[in-house]
Amino acid sequence: MILVTTDYITGKKLFTIGMVQGSTVQTKNFGKDIGASFKNLIGGELKAYTEMLAEARAIATQRMIGQAQSLGADAIVDVRYSSSAIMQGAAEILVAGTAVKFMEE
Repeated sequence: MILVTTDYITGKKLFTIGMVQGSTVQTKNFGKDIGASFKNLIGGELKAYTEMLAEARAIATQRMIGQAQSLGADAIVDVRYSSSAIMQGAAEILVAGTAVKFMEE
């Protein structure tokens, strides 16, 4: 599956199928949350949260790809990610794009 942030794929004529999306809400365990709180006092990267968000992006992306594949798409264009805090230590990652099929020229 080809994923791009542009609304085109060079050299391909596209037929729009429709919007597809994937999302997940992730949280870290209490122990990691306590560790992050201490790190917050001295500054620096919160690696546990960086890893959590990377994992969440991968899960959301795979869900979007699965939805596109079920529609017979060849690619997803205009891919965009967003995130929001659900509660302390938990975040939602949403990814959305437009599923397309390649057309013969």
